[in-house]
Amino acid sequence: MISEDLAAMRTHRNRIHYYRRLLEAQLTEPEREYFETRLSEERCGFEDLKAAIFPLVFTMSDPLRGCDHAADDAAGHRGAGHG
Repeated sequence: MISEDLAAMRTHRNRIHYYRRLLEAQLTEPEREYFETRLSEERCGFEDLKAAIFPLVFTMSDPLRGCDHAADDAAGHRGAGHG
């Protein structure tokens, strides 16, 4: 099951790259709209599949949160009173 899901993700990824390359070419407006629509659909498909396979999301808004020196560094106070 996982290998099939990963294969589907690769397929979406490959199509995304394909449509991006096509959009770099000189296209008529209807062609551009068509490829932009396909690109959007592939991105949505990729994101939906990714969310189904990897439901956990870890975010880190401030990787140095809780570190006293991080606030000092950000404020430009590093070195003042620190050894």
